[in-house]
Amino acid sequence: MSTSGTGPRDGLHTLGRWTTDRSLATPQRTAIDDRGCTLSYGELERRAAGLATGLTAAGYVTGDRIATLTGNSSDHVVVFFACAKAGLVLVPLSWRLSPKELAAQLELADPQLLLVEDELESLAAGACTLLAHRPRTAALGPGGIEKSVPPPSRSVSGGRHDVRSDVRDDDPLLMIFTSGTEGASKAAVLTHANCFWTNLSLSRTMDLGSTDVVLAVLPQFHVGGWNIQPLLAWWTGATVVLERGFEPGRILQLIAERRVSMLMGVPTQYLMLAEHPDFASAELGSLRHAVVGGAPMPAPLLRIWHRRGVALSQGYGLTEASPNVLCLANEDAARMVGYSGKPYPHVAVAVADPVTGEILDGAASGELLVGGPGVFAGYFRDPAATAAVLAGDWLRTGDLVERDAEGYIKVVDRLKDIYISGGENVAPAEVEAALLAHPAVAQAAVVGVEDERWGETGVAFVVIRPGLATDEQELLEHCAAQLAHFKVPARIEMVGALPRTALNKVLRARLRQQLDGRGPAGHPEHPAAALPADGGRR
Repeated sequence: MSTSGTGPRDGLHTLGRWTTDRSLATPQRTAIDDRGCTLSYGELERRAAGLATGLTAAGYVTGDRIATLTGNSSDHVVVFFACAKAGLVLVPLSWRLSPKELAAQLELADPQLLLVEDELESLAAGACTLLAHRPRTAALGPGGIEKSVPPPSRSVSGGRHDVRSDVRDDDPLLMIFTSGTEGASKAAVLTHANCFWTNLSLSRTMDLGSTDVVLAVLPQFHVGGWNIQPLLAWWTGATVVLERGFEPGRILQLIAERRVSMLMGVPTQYLMLAEHPDFASAELGSLRHAVVGGAPMPAPLLRIWHRRGVALSQGYGLTEASPNVLCLANEDAARMVGYSGKPYPHVAVAVADPVTGEILDGAASGELLVGGPGVFAGYFRDPAATAAVLAGDWLRTGDLVERDAEGYIKVVDRLKDIYISGGENVAPAEVEAALLAHPAVAQAAVVGVEDERWGETGVAFVVIRPGLATDEQELLEHCAAQLAHFKVPARIEMVGALPRTALNKVLRARLRQQLDGRGPAGHPEHPAAALPADGGRR
């Protein structure tokens, strides 16, 4: 791909073109349904183009970053496409952060402008008071930024400014902060080409057309809030129903009332829906494709949805891949429960030995590598972290996977979450799946901790379902009946809730911190030695 910008075809993959094309083809069709307030494709193009012109006239130039602090809204979508048209970078920030955490992300992103939704003004103000160089702020919406665009606030770290008027394929478009489950989050830079190709890949496996209705429940500060269904919907002329929160009863109602045909969520959200009293009688006939990502989906929960006639299928992706990597076709959803499927078109994958880095052929277990035009441009102002994950033509995911002889891939766990007990590798996800099979366990998370005898042993944190009773011994015996001896946790901690990120990923580092100074209980034998022998075989 040309990076000079001089080629006659450069810029064909820029996303600012999408609303222009749709407004010509279907100007009256509804693009966004935002809590009952609709925006047509013609209106979306008019507002986005007007804002792009205003930003350029005010002095914003290619590569300038526009940060936002807002819930899901049509105004936010207008800003996204305005940035796409003007060559600017949208940096959507999480409203779930503390002022200190938000300030750290603002300091790294160094935006020229921060757009804030009214109800989040106090959070933004608290974060900005902690910054040495505060960005210029403005209200988000037609009565704010679109009415009067303030000039950029050039900070001392602003660097060189590109005064190009054209927008190129390799220009950055989105800067998404990673979830930071193990430490400080990093800012992943996604270009126009990254977003174009990941949506093209999605379109080749997801039959999403102009008559579809997409329910968008993932927050727009997450890559899935854009590149898993919503952007593809706006490319093809479909309608996107934006939802700001996740209340299971309301979601079930929206599916029926809006005739929702497409949905993307994380396992916790599908669990909340399945446990709602109205789930068994809810009208789900319009929902022809639902995708789960963000974490492995428990097989029993997948089967619950399959019994309701919904082809709920596991997918896999990561922010650094824009994010779409693996998908499971509808016809394979029941047969390949637990698998994430095969790579999307235009996505290359490989399985590598975690120690030697050797690429493995055929059925294999190892680290998943990803290649192709969806792989991100790098972490913003962090060359060391970028170099650590980009190896030649491959993106190192850090995820341990198993690939079968047919090429289907199952994500086992994060490599850094794997612990070694008595010389045997243990994947926390496998132990968690065993615990979740117990009827009294609602949630489970397992971490490895140091052990003088075995090197490491597992400690499980479990949340018990309301109205059901169990204890540590019963759960340990349950695990011993399903798992190899060395995989059974050393002990089980009953907790009221698990610490999670905004996308419901478990914060294992925080669980380990809870154990600091306490250490695992001593065991004269391996953790499960006292349990029945018939449950300890591999």
